[in-house]
Amino acid sequence: MSVQPQPQQQQQQQQQPIQMQQQQPIQMQQQQPIQMQPREGAQWMAQPQAVTGAPPGLGYLAALDQILIKQRVELLEVITGFETKNKYDVMNSMGQQCFFAQEESELCMRLVCGPNREYTMHITDNNGQEVMRVHHNFVCCVGCCWCATDSSCGYEVQIEAPVGNIIGYAKQQTSKWKPHIRIFDANWQPLYVIRGPCLWFCQNIFCTDDIDFPITDITENVILGRMFKRWAGCARGMFTDADTFGVTFPMDMAVTSKALMLGAIFLVDFTYFEKQKNDSMH
Repeated sequence: MSVQPQPQQQQQQQQQPIQMQQQQPIQMQQQQPIQMQPREGAQWMAQPQAVTGAPPGLGYLAALDQILIKQRVELLEVITGFETKNKYDVMNSMGQQCFFAQEESELCMRLVCGPNREYTMHITDNNGQEVMRVHHNFVCCVGCCWCATDSSCGYEVQIEAPVGNIIGYAKQQTSKWKPHIRIFDANWQPLYVIRGPCLWFCQNIFCTDDIDFPITDITENVILGRMFKRWAGCARGMFTDADTFGVTFPMDMAVTSKALMLGAIFLVDFTYFEKQKNDSMH
């Protein structure tokens, strides 16, 4: 004697395949890591232990007092001068890989707007999981030192770690000739000041020296570290905008503060050195 299924059971059996079809693509989309190829022959930094109070995935920074950010040289950009999406390897002082950084931006923005473009920098760990994000909105001004203000024209980035959690901002400030950037916490309270030398000479004359940007507390009386751009060499400096940056800070500095300084490096690159490359192309 066969037992007929109840109407409620039949309805559940009919709905189950539909639910699986709806949920499966969403789950795959959430788990999919950002695809980025590591450097050939890259050596990974040892996986750190979890650090109390640090944003997930940024434990590497707790063991470092210096990081190097090396932009990848894109063959298409070298040959044609065509502006491609920027990609960076983030390493410790021994050249061991810590993170990747990859720009997300629109082609039209890169071609027409140059460093003024809107972009998002996705920073991922060695497993391809996004641990930090830096976002820059489009600005129509030229971003020069003398016209940048707190309310207009100045370049600004928003820094998140983990994604969706704003930990602070870096913003260009008014200055007659020299770079001036301030780092703020999530509530726009000023934390650090970054100043640089007069860059007109290095942007218009063949400059063969590293460029230093001292990092101070908000009073500008205490030097906490420095940001620097290494000279790229003649051939690479003339035909592509690939750069190598670095930042030093106290070993015991909070991981969140180190992450803010890492995010500020991309602001410095786009504000002062991407513009140099775009001007030389036109």
